[in-house]
Amino acid sequence: MTRVAAPTPAALPLLDLRRLDQGAGQRAAFLAELRERARHFGFFYVTGHGVEPALTTDVLGWARRFFALADHEKNAIAMVNSPHFRGYTRVGLEHTRARPDWREQIDIGAERPALPEDPAAPWKRLQGPNQWPRTLPGLRLAVLRWQTEATALAIRLVRSFAAALGQDEEVFAPIYRDRPTQLLKIIRYPGREAGQDDQGVGPHKDGGFITVLLQDTQAGLQVETGQGWIDAPPVPGTFIINVGEALEAASNGYLRANVHRVVSPPAGTDRLSVAFFLGADLDSTVPLLTLAPELAAQARGVTQDPQNPIFREVGRNTLKGRLRSHPDVARRHHADLLVGAALPERPEQLVDAVD
Repeated sequence: MTRVAAPTPAALPLLDLRRLDQGAGQRAAFLAELRERARHFGFFYVTGHGVEPALTTDVLGWARRFFALADHEKNAIAMVNSPHFRGYTRVGLEHTRARPDWREQIDIGAERPALPEDPAAPWKRLQGPNQWPRTLPGLRLAVLRWQTEATALAIRLVRSFAAALGQDEEVFAPIYRDRPTQLLKIIRYPGREAGQDDQGVGPHKDGGFITVLLQDTQAGLQVETGQGWIDAPPVPGTFIINVGEALEAASNGYLRANVHRVVSPPAGTDRLSVAFFLGADLDSTVPLLTLAPELAAQARGVTQDPQNPIFREVGRNTLKGRLRSHPDVARRHHADLLVGAALPERPEQLVDAVD
């Protein structure tokens, strides 16, 4: 596969969160812009977020240290050893739409104990301890601090989206307040020669409510629009925010979880990013909001993609994605769920194909 065509010369919008606190007029204008930009692009840059630059520098520094470890140290915490899909994944082992992604990463979730297995709720298997590299104790401290900050930012944005849709700011709180789904991926994309397959990560949507993305200095993220792919390069002092499938489902498609991908960087370089995904409690169901008539008239309905159906049952939707993305983990720990390609209507019968 050769390199993709250059994206169209457009740019994602930049929104300043400080406007939320600058009086009623600025707040209303910000919410209207948030609603419109998220509906059109599904992605935007955010500034005025209040996260200290020293923290982002620290997290990226620890990420560099981790990826510089010897292979045997990284593989000591390989994800395939974790039924909870936590730990290190080497290049080529994660899949998007059945094709290998050219990236290595470590997946870290909320620090919670494993739960007893429940045949009626197989997604409970996703909760459990993280795996941490023995030789880098500082990584754990920095990453969990970043997870706390990113969670607070994501919740602030979820509340803002609720207000922008004419809802009470706390409309989603019952399904995230006590046990939100928190997933953090620290990712390195190695460079590749021109003419090689350039799938850093293939076209996909994110689950959950919100993704908060911290990028280092190398570009590669691209977002799909009606006019083609556009670049979303790093902008100092900002994060990229994108809408997840839960907000699409809740708004009946008024907000759209948009397709995006990462193109591998050129040979001799690499790309580093830290992606945080905030979702609802795995045992919850995403509500369907009652929108004002003028907004409801613009709702496009939830995306109907037979290759990636969106379920309102949060656990079912989350488990679907993990089984597909990590077939080695699925085969080792969840073979009982892999009984074909069908996705039954009842969430307790969740099955999925990973080949």
